Amino acid sequence: MIGSYIKTSRRNLLRNKLFSFINIVGLAISMSVGLLLIAFVLDLYSYDKFHDKGDRIYRLTNMATVNGEQSGKYAATSIKVGKLIQEKVAGAEEVAIVGNDFSQDAKVGDNVLPIKGVWATPSFFNVFSFSMREGSVTTALKEPYSIVLTETAARKLFGREDVLGEAVQFDTLNYRVTGVMKDVPFFSHIHFEALVSLSTAEQLNKGKNLDQWLSKWANYVYLLLPENGDVATVESQLETVAREENLSNNNTKIKLELLPLYTIVVGETLRGTEGGPGAVGPHMPPMVLWILVGLALVVILSACFNYTNLSIARAMRRFKEVGLRKAIGAGKSEVRQQFLVEAIMISLAALVLSFVLFLILRPILISLAPEMQQTVQLELTPWMILAFVVFSVTVGVMAGFMPALFFSKVSAMSALRNVSNVKVFKHLTLRRALVVVQYTLTLIFITTTAVGYVQYKNILSFDLGFSTENILNIDMQGNRPDAFIKQLSEMPEVTALSRSVIVTSVGNAWGGFVKYQNSLDSALVMTNNVDENYLTLHEYQLIAGGSFKTHPTTSMAATEMIVNQRFLKRFNISQNNPEKAIGQVVTFSNFQGTRKVEIVGVMKDFHYGKVDNLIEPVAFMHWTPEDRAVVNVKIKSTDLLATRAKIEAAWKGIDRVHPLNAKFYDEEIEEAYSEFSTLLKIIGFLAFLAISIASMGLFGMVAYTTETRLKEVSIRKVMGATSSHLIYVLSRGFLFQLLLSAGIALPVTYVFFERFVLTNFPYHTPVQVVELLAGLLVVLLIAFLMIGSQTLKAARSNPAEVLKNE
Repeated sequence: MIGSYIKTSRRNLLRNKLFSFINIVGLAISMSVGLLLIAFVLDLYSYDKFHDKGDRIYRLTNMATVNGEQSGKYAATSIKVGKLIQEKVAGAEEVAIVGNDFSQDAKVGDNVLPIKGVWATPSFFNVFSFSMREGSVTTALKEPYSIVLTETAARKLFGREDVLGEAVQFDTLNYRVTGVMKDVPFFSHIHFEALVSLSTAEQLNKGKNLDQWLSKWANYVYLLLPENGDVATVESQLETVAREENLSNNNTKIKLELLPLYTIVVGETLRGTEGGPGAVGPHMPPMVLWILVGLALVVILSACFNYTNLSIARAMRRFKEVGLRKAIGAGKSEVRQQFLVEAIMISLAALVLSFVLFLILRPILISLAPEMQQTVQLELTPWMILAFVVFSVTVGVMAGFMPALFFSKVSAMSALRNVSNVKVFKHLTLRRALVVVQYTLTLIFITTTAVGYVQYKNILSFDLGFSTENILNIDMQGNRPDAFIKQLSEMPEVTALSRSVIVTSVGNAWGGFVKYQNSLDSALVMTNNVDENYLTLHEYQLIAGGSFKTHPTTSMAATEMIVNQRFLKRFNISQNNPEKAIGQVVTFSNFQGTRKVEIVGVMKDFHYGKVDNLIEPVAFMHWTPEDRAVVNVKIKSTDLLATRAKIEAAWKGIDRVHPLNAKFYDEEIEEAYSEFSTLLKIIGFLAFLAISIASMGLFGMVAYTTETRLKEVSIRKVMGATSSHLIYVLSRGFLFQLLLSAGIALPVTYVFFERFVLTNFPYHTPVQVVELLAGLLVVLLIAFLMIGSQTLKAARSNPAEVLKNE
C-alpha cells in the first residue's frame, strides 16, 4: 500500500509541475533556515559535554545586594568563597578555583609570545576532564610558579611538545612546566593556552585584597558534587556560609547559588558573561534562542501555508480521485495517509535542495559577527544528519495535515461538489484565512526589520554626552605609554592625546564603593582612571571646578576625583549644588584599598554604560603609571589609512610581539551593539525568505485563480470590459487580503516595539509611521507585480479561443 501511495504521489507531482516546483522550492528555502537553526542549537547544547562528570559540576554565582538594592547576579565570585566551601561545606566532593586574569608575554630564549592563561587550583583536573599528556594531574598545579601548557602552546613556545621540566619566563620570573595537556576542545566554555597554579597569584599579590569576601570580579568557583548528591543540601550550607560572612559587611550582602555546568552557555545572563573584565566563555541568552526558534518557525509555517493553500486550491482536480478511492473501499485513514505521504515526499525532495542551501548559508551565518565564529562551528555530525531527516518528515506532516484532513472528509457522493467555499470565518474561506495569516507574519517580519534598523542607527548616533569623532583608542597591552605618546605627539595629524584605563560607553566597567558622610550608606560607583587631558580631548562639559591638580605616581596616592551630577544626587552632596560640592571628601574603596578622595570637579551627566542602561553615578580618578593604559588619540587627517599606518610603524618600534590593537571610538560603539546588528541581519534575512515564499505562494494562487476564471474573463471582455477593469476584478480579492494583513501586522509591530522591545532602552526614539509603512509598500509592490503579471495575461486572452468549445 505504501508503494501505491508513493507511485500515486509521484504521478501527481509530475502532473502539476508548477505547484510542485513552488512547494518544493518554498519548503527548501524555509527548511534551510530550520537546518541552520538545528545545527546552531545542537552546537550550543554541545558545550562542556565532554567532561565525564559534567552532570555533577556546578559553578557558583553570587547576587550582591547593596543597601537593599540588587546590583545584579555575577558569574564570578571571590577566591575566599572557594576556600570557605572547602572548609565548611560537607556536600562538595571537589572544589576548583579559577582566576581569569593571567594574560602575559612568555619568553623562551629569544622567543617572546603572548599567552592566554588562567589561574587554577590543583583540584582543577579532578573536577574537569581535560586530558593531560605529560605530568601528574594531582601535583601539576600544586607548587607556586608551576605552569601547564596545551600542546599548541608548547609547540608555539618550544617547537615541540615534550617540554616537561622546561622553564618559561614571565616578566622577570621563571615558571616550571609541570604538565602538557591536550588542546582545549572548541565546545568548552573555558578557553586557555596555559594553566598557572593559583598559589602563584597569592605569592605575587601579597598584601593585596585578593582574598576578600567582596572581591568577586574575575574569579570562578566550581563544585563537583558526589553521585546522587543533594543540591538543596549544598545550597543550604552555602546560605549558612554567606550569612556568617555578611555579618561583617553592613551594606553589602552576598547570596550564593549553584549553576549547573550545562546551563552556563545556554542559560541565564549573568554579569561577567558579556565581555569586559572577568568575562569567560560564550553565552547565548535563552530569550534570544527562543526568538530565533520562533522566527524560523514562522518561515517554515509560511511554506506550509503555501502547500495547504495550493493543495486546497486544486481541490476540484483531486475530488474525482478521492471519490473513486472511497467508492472502491478506501476509508478516511487511507485518504489521509495518501496525502501525508505526498507531503512527506515533497518535504524529502525539498530536504536535498535545502541541504545544498544549508552548505551555502553556513559560512555566511558564521561570519555575521566575530562572536559567532567563536561560538559555533555548524559542522555535520551523525546526530545532526538524523535530526535533519526527522525535521524534514515533521515538516512534511505539518504541511500535509490540513489537506489530508480536508480531503478525507469528502464523501464519495459529494466528490464532484465544489466545496472550496468552506468557511472558517463569516466572510473568509480557509484559503483566504491562510493567506491573511501568512502575509500578516511576513509584514511583521519586514516592519520589524525596518523599525529595528532605524532604532539601531539612532543608538549609534545617540548623543552620549561627549565627543567620539576621530578618536583612536590604542590598548598599550602592558607597555608603558610615555615613549609611544612622545612619538605620537610629533605627528602633525595628531591634535590631542590622553590616557585612560578603559573605554567607556561600550560595555566596559570599572568601579569601587563610595561612602559620604553616612558610614552606613555605601554604593557602587562606576569609575575610569584618566589623565588631565582626557576631559578636554573628549569634550566633556565641566559645570564646576576643574581638572586634576596633582600628579600621583601610585594608585593609592590618587586622592582627587571628578564626578557627574548623578553622583551628587546619589549621595545628596551639598544639596546637589555643583559649586558647593567642590572640596567635599568621600571614602573610596576598591581591590587596591580604601582612601579619602576629594571632589575637584563636577561634569554634566553622560552615558558611562550602553544606552540601554540608565545614567548612573560616575567618578573619574587620576590615571597613574600603575594602571593599565589605553591611549586616546585625536586625529585630524584627510587620509586616515595613511595616518594609521604611521601609528602602526611607531607601535612596532616599542612592541614587536603584539600587533597594534587600535580602534576608532565610533567603531567600538558599533561593535558594542553588534548583537543587535547581527540579530537585525538575521531577521532581515528571514524577512527576505518569508516574502519570497509568500510571493511564490501568491503567484501560484493567482495563476490557478486566473486559469479557473478564464471563461468569466472572456465573457466580460465580450460584454465590453476593459483590461484595467478586468485586472481590478481579478486582483481585488488578493489586495483586500493584503490590506487586511496590514491592518493586523502594523499595530502588532508597533505595540511589540513600544511595549516590549524599546522599554529596555530608556532613551529610545518613538516608532514613526514611515518606518511601519515602508515594509507595507515593499510587500504591496511585490504582490502587485505577482498579481498584475497573471491578471494582465488573463485580461489579454482571446475570448474566441477560450469560448470556442462552449
